[in-house]
Amino acid sequence: MVQFVYDEAFSRNIGWVTVAEQAALRGKRVAIAGMGGVGGVHLLTLSRLGIGAFHIADMDVFELVNFNRQVGATVSNLQRPKAAALAEMARDINPELDIRLFERGVDDANLGDFLDGVDLYVDGLDFFAFDARRATFRACAARGIPAVTAAPLGMGTAVLSFLPGQMSFEDYFCLDGCDEEEMAIRFLLGLSPAMLQRGYLADPSRVNLAEQRGPSTIAACQLCAGVTAVESLKILLGRGDVLCAPRGFQFDAYRNRYVKTWRPGGNRNPLQRLALFIARRQLRAMRR
Repeated sequence: MVQFVYDEAFSRNIGWVTVAEQAALRGKRVAIAGMGGVGGVHLLTLSRLGIGAFHIADMDVFELVNFNRQVGATVSNLQRPKAAALAEMARDINPELDIRLFERGVDDANLGDFLDGVDLYVDGLDFFAFDARRATFRACAARGIPAVTAAPLGMGTAVLSFLPGQMSFEDYFCLDGCDEEEMAIRFLLGLSPAMLQRGYLADPSRVNLAEQRGPSTIAACQLCAGVTAVESLKILLGRGDVLCAPRGFQFDAYRNRYVKTWRPGGNRNPLQRLALFIARRQLRAMRR
């Protein structure tokens, strides 16, 4: 039987990283909340990058509706807890992984433990999990932990990084005092000011913010994982340019477009306020 050897398993990373940098990645600990569409593929991608330790959180189980996009959604995993199933898949890549599971998800009661000793937080929460997301980003800011969120939008991804000492998640998205629908609009427009995905939505009736429902693709989730792995590498190794809020970027594979975004003041920016006004009008028109 072939024995697992870390240096051999991840030797093909060397060249894009040095031997010393690979050893440094082995010593890093990354927290990921959400093991669904993006969170699960984040875990497996970062495991193949050679990250040595993870805290992962999810309270859900796999169902058939997850099969179109979630890497852990298989017949053999139906009704299995997502966190346990993904931990098993990650350990099949690197049996030496140190993985701590948080199978209640994340909340105010366990955020201290979830972020304890963590070098980076990667957001994999469901789009509509606003309370948990706000609490987690707030805790990261208080502890000086860098945080990355990559949204699967259409057939592309939009990426924002929040670094210690820079603009915070709350200051960028301005979600205080908003109801669920307004938070959804502000979160979407804040993530993707360019809205590259808007032009090719084939069936708008499948978008229903009130019911917290929308279409998704595996292509977008895979793209999220790829760009997040690169952002994570740059943050953890301290090399390469990292665009942090209020700067971000969006890549859309369907439209073959990449744009850098810059919204000083976040959703308070005049351009964003105009976009939010238009989005609210379009949402009312879709309902009619």
